[in-house]
Formats: sequence, structure tokens, C-alpha cells
Amino acid sequence: LLESKIQEAKSKKDTLKARAQSAKTATKVNEMVGNVNTGSALAAFEKMEEKVLAMESEAEALGQLTTDDLEGKFALLESTSVDDDLAKMKRELSGSSQLEQYFEEKKFPTVCENLTKGELPPGRTVSASNNTAFPYRDSEIEMELNELRRKAKDF
Repeated sequence: LLESKIQEAKSKKDTLKARAQSAKTATKVNEMVGNVNTGSALAAFEKMEEKVLAMESEAEALGQLTTDDLEGKFALLESTSVDDDLAKMKRELSGSSQLEQYFEEKKFPTVCENLTKGELPPGRTVSASNNTAFPYRDSEIEMELNELRRKAKDF
């Protein structure tokens, strides 16, 4: 009697296992059939077309860059962005600090020349009635000073 119940449980287990496997397989088949539709095929063609257009654009750009026209090559070499990049690289290689760059941009050498001649630059006045966050006329300089003060505290 006990052996027959064990045998019955084993066969029920095998049946349930087979049904579960069958359900999994049916689900996979339905998913595969559901994924194959005209929308996905059209999307694949559109993607392929985009790739071809990108490849054509790249080939055209390379053709323009490898032109035998000397004027075109000189025009590429004479662009201002190349000059700017070169100046930036020179500053980086020479170890110029941000402070030196600031003085170069703000025409500080002319102030230094005035000082060597014995002339002082015009002074700044602080307005007591001015309730702005920056007491000086040049808010950009004041912001830089505040930033330098903050960095000095952190340092």
C-alpha cells in the first residue's frame, strides 16, 4: 500500500514536470512568433538605411579632408581654432598659471609699464551707499578674489 502511494506520487511529479516544461516551451514559441512582425522588419531596414547614410557621410567628409587642393589645405591650417589651440598648448607647456593668463587677458603689462614710469593706475573707491555683494566696480574681479580666498582657506 505504501509502495503504491510512493509510485503514484512519483508519476504525478513526472506529469507535473512534463506539463511545466510544455508550458515553458509554448511560452517561448509564442514570444518568438509575437516578435516576428512587420514593424520589427521595417525598423531593421530603417536602421540599416541610417548606417548606410552615416557611412556615406563619413566617406564624403574624408574625401573633403584628403583633397589635393592646396588652397583647401591651407584654409584648414589657417583656421583660428588651430591658433587658439596652439597658444593654449604653449601656455600649458610653459607652466603659465591662471593668474598669469588673467593678467595677460586684462592687459596687466600696460599697468606694469605705467608703474615703471612712476605712474599709478587709477584707484577704486568703495561706495558706502552701494549694498551689492561686491563693493568694487568690477564684480568679476571681486568674484575671483572671493574664489581665491575660499581656495586659500581650503588649502
